Amino acid sequence: MIFSGIYAALSVPVFGFLYVFTAIGVVFVIPLTWMHAKRPVQFLTMVWAKLVFILMGKRLRVSGKENINKNEKYILLANHASLFDIVAIISFFPQVSWFGHERLLRVPIFGKFLKMTDYVPFREPTVTNTRHMLEQLMEKSKNQSVALFPEGTRTTSGKINAFYRGFIYLFKTRNISILPVTLNGFYDLKPKNRFYINFRSKLEVVIHKAIPKEELINKSDREILDTVKIVIESAYHKKENTDGRRE
Repeated sequence: MIFSGIYAALSVPVFGFLYVFTAIGVVFVIPLTWMHAKRPVQFLTMVWAKLVFILMGKRLRVSGKENINKNEKYILLANHASLFDIVAIISFFPQVSWFGHERLLRVPIFGKFLKMTDYVPFREPTVTNTRHMLEQLMEKSKNQSVALFPEGTRTTSGKINAFYRGFIYLFKTRNISILPVTLNGFYDLKPKNRFYINFRSKLEVVIHKAIPKEELINKSDREILDTVKIVIESAYHKKENTDGRRE
């Protein structure tokens, strides 16, 4: 309880500072987006993402970078627990087009930043909206990797939720591999159902070996979902208590 009060008091100025910092970053990036300078925009967003964790006093440990081939395109799939999940992935792999909930675009400043990273918003799943979203993702995947959270929304329990099959259509219509990524400590850092940041959380990103299309293409949708989920869960640590003990 003592730590909760301290963290809540510290989180208010930290969030304020991060919003101001992000706003300054947006000011620098906007002219580059007008000039369609994609590489400088990607570099600056990567620097911004790294600095977000540094400014929070957090060390982000990333393992498996050698599993990313910069000459290949991927569907990057990761578990989802926090608003900072996207920031973590951008910090080491900014060359992705994101697919996620439309409500993130309404987050002050951060939403503007997402628009600059080719963010494809998930809207109400009507037939028209779904077709439009798939068309956007297919267009993005022609030239770059795409990233999404197969759980659909952030976990509220710390456990990895069931995966939706939305990415499978894109996978089957493109010559593209799946890059599984496990995010650890982000539920402990700032989950969906808690206001404050836990400054004692330990953050880790595990980049697994890519799963080539030929390894999955003959499997059923359920088998594909299970295969990817098992890989991501293989490196996943359950949520921690505030005293650092794992549950």
